[in-house]
Amino acid sequence: MTASEVLVAADEGVLIITINRPAQRNAMTLAAATEIARSLDELDDSPELSVGIITGHGGTFCAGMDLKRFREGERPSVPGRGFAGLVEAPPRKPLIAAVEGWALGGGFEMVLASDLVVAGKGARFGLPEVKRGLVARGGGMFRLPQRLPRAIALELLLTGDPIGASRAAAFGLVNEVVDDGAALDAALALARRISANAPLAVAASKHIATASRDWPQPESFIRQQPISDQVFASQDAQEGAAAFTEKRKPVWQGR
Repeated sequence: MTASEVLVAADEGVLIITINRPAQRNAMTLAAATEIARSLDELDDSPELSVGIITGHGGTFCAGMDLKRFREGERPSVPGRGFAGLVEAPPRKPLIAAVEGWALGGGFEMVLASDLVVAGKGARFGLPEVKRGLVARGGGMFRLPQRLPRAIALELLLTGDPIGASRAAAFGLVNEVVDDGAALDAALALARRISANAPLAVAASKHIATASRDWPQPESFIRQQPISDQVFASQDAQEGAAAFTEKRKPVWQGR
């Protein structure tokens, strides 16, 4: 293992995390998972970063767990973060999956743990665990029915067969389908549209949209209030109003 199993770069407030094991179809290892977890902590902790992108090098997103390492006893899971250092504890800030080629098993579960998805036309998503005597325990068994119609989710879970990018987009799983090789550029364009907005408002919007799935409907307005109150009381809220009035671009401080 070398540090190059995961490449990390910042680009104008966007943190790009690239799995870099193309010869192994970017199959996940413990070392790579540990580096992804560290990078997601950096994303959340740095005031200079607004959005994360996770992708794979060499035309494949991630083929899931490295089964050779699995047979040797390795599990690519980080305590508190789960598979790939991601699936059990996604970052507070938005995360975009830029998918080329295959996103299989844990690789697909990484996509499901992301907030937005941009995919090349040839991208394929699948949970083949049942074909190997396993189950998709990295979030696939409950996140997939949340993101797809139940019958389609069960088709993928029970057959282990993959779904293409265009069909995934038709069901709302993918935000944008682009030419093969263009997923990262399209994800960067999407990330910049997000990072142009107030960071506190973006983080709070993700928090409420995610947490409210488990809120009793009559309590939703009560539960969102302390989160949204912090945004309305922020300096950025004042800056947003001033910039609108003065017809200029806002300068966000994250405060």
